[in-house]
Amino acid sequence: QLQLVESGGGLVQPGGSLSLSCTASGFTLRYYAIGWFRQAPGKEREGVSCISRDGITYYTDSVKGRFTISRDSAKSTVYLQMDSLKPEDTAVYYCAADTVARNLMGPPYGQWWGQGTQVTVSS
Repeated sequence: QLQLVESGGGLVQPGGSLSLSCTASGFTLRYYAIGWFRQAPGKEREGVSCISRDGITYYTDSVKGRFTISRDSAKSTVYLQMDSLKPEDTAVYYCAADTVARNLMGPPYGQWWGQGTQVTVSS
């Protein structure tokens, strides 16, 4: 059974950093594209970043230059390093998997999702 488990969320001040982890089980990570999307209260889901099976990375414009996605296939884990965080980055962040990377940056935001982790940026 394919499972994704996120960790690393929390409360951080504006300008701070957080690193999210997504650990996969039940499938071989390198055969799938993995991404992150977020949803803030009262707002639609937004694709944040993804990494394709070939290691190509994609970012939504609002996080370019601040967020970095990476993958460690040996550990079956994908990371999202978030720097220079802003209050508008506050949301629940979900890890997702799909066989096609573009499916992770917009609806349906992947075929398999984790349970989500809360990120709050506030002073």
